[in-house]
Amino acid sequence: MAAGRPRVDACASQGAPARLSPHALLSPAQMGAADRAAPAAGVSGARLMEAAGAAVARAVRERWAPTPVRVLCGPGNNGGDGFVVARRLRDAGWPVRVALWGERGALRGDAAWAAEAWAGPVEPAVPACLDGAGLIVDALLGAGLSRAPAGDLRTLIDAVNAAAAPVCAIDVPTGLDGASGRCPGAAVRADLTVTFCRRKPGHLLLPGRALCGALICADIGMPDAALCAIVPEAHANHPDLWTVLFPWPRAEGHKYSRGHALVVGGERMLGASRLACLAAARIGAGLVTLATPPAAWAIQAGALTSVMVEALPPDGALDQALADPRRNALLIGPGLGRAPQAGRQVLDLLAAGRPCVLDADALSVFAARPGALLDALHGLCVLTPHEGEFMRLFGPAHAADDAASGTEDDKLRRTRAAARRGGAVVVLKGADTVIAAPDGRCVINDNAPPTLATAGSGDVLAGCIAGLLAAGMPAFEAACAAVWLHGLAADRLGPGLLAEDLPGALPGALAVLAGMD
Repeated sequence: MAAGRPRVDACASQGAPARLSPHALLSPAQMGAADRAAPAAGVSGARLMEAAGAAVARAVRERWAPTPVRVLCGPGNNGGDGFVVARRLRDAGWPVRVALWGERGALRGDAAWAAEAWAGPVEPAVPACLDGAGLIVDALLGAGLSRAPAGDLRTLIDAVNAAAAPVCAIDVPTGLDGASGRCPGAAVRADLTVTFCRRKPGHLLLPGRALCGALICADIGMPDAALCAIVPEAHANHPDLWTVLFPWPRAEGHKYSRGHALVVGGERMLGASRLACLAAARIGAGLVTLATPPAAWAIQAGALTSVMVEALPPDGALDQALADPRRNALLIGPGLGRAPQAGRQVLDLLAAGRPCVLDADALSVFAARPGALLDALHGLCVLTPHEGEFMRLFGPAHAADDAASGTEDDKLRRTRAAARRGGAVVVLKGADTVIAAPDGRCVINDNAPPTLATAGSGDVLAGCIAGLLAAGMPAFEAACAAVWLHGLAADRLGPGLLAEDLPGALPGALAVLAGMD
């Protein structure tokens, strides 16, 4: 497959401005800056608002049959978009009523223009206005939520959620913080959300992702010149971001040129290390060796065929296992256990200075002394904690700072801060996995199906990362690619997935990747 050019997220030094990656995630503040910059680039705010309202109306008409619509408008530009939606749907023959939360005389700028263009009546946005609604359009608040909805607005949100009608939200459901995916209080549960220009982190991070329903990102004609000064804080995980570095097998290659992954296992939970080994081999490592305690050697050797199995000395020393420099990627954690030598083994692997993946018990064994692990990390490491493991390593040390800055529940910022603290790539796993590098790069993965919530799937993911590291992929890109392929493999398997199915599904996922332009 021909390698594509990586996309650019900065303004070109000369000539036309570079196009912001379609996978860039913009915070509400960044999107607001683009809106303000658009007029100087030749596109007025009213034109953008008209295009936004038209996009929402089009999405509604494509999804639902004509039905009585209640458009709930707020006092800002989100409400202005709602007035445009109402006009567009009414012109298409739909029965529409508009309700405003706030005073019409308080509308300003483009929102006032959009309200003036609506020729129908405007009623108060109170729960009673929802009676008889076949569809509710939520245009109450935008994405830059700063506090929990209270009073009449909270009552209205509760009424929307209690109504039998489906909900289409404009930009984000009211009550959701578009920057973090958090909901400080009540929030609308939407069936469809239509956003504009670029998605926001809150569309991908939980609980925001669950509140948005189906998500459409509409092109409303935002000029590239209004976006070129923006440096995204995060991207949605996509092959465009890393496929140019993917280690596809080469005609002149051989098994050693594809790398040799060493997996260190324990004497219990033997299936975990086997899953990791098989994943590493399937995704790209030319050779995989499992180093296991003597008590487990016979079982593991009898269960694995394409993976080599060697016995560690009784004290678990890794000197011999690390003696071959061709073992260029290391993985420890799946099935490791918390025996006294486990922590020493982790530190010994880190001291080897090779690309290294730390998962599961390799993290938990340092719960009582996280600094001993964090101080030993280096830039070739990838940590793959779930939320509990993450908090044991990073939570207590940063809780006061996070609470002071209001970011204690912001998964994006927490993961980025952890990567900086450890000087390593951090993969904070979940349905909304976040991957961060020490230099600030950050992606949110959104292709993981709920069937991945099964025992052993994390062991497969750790093996995938180790296999790509062995094949020569840089740590951050290897983590991003492994998480994406892991999700795609699971999605292709469908319901009934077991972790042991995942390694065998990786070739199909790789074939899909190879076929993408």
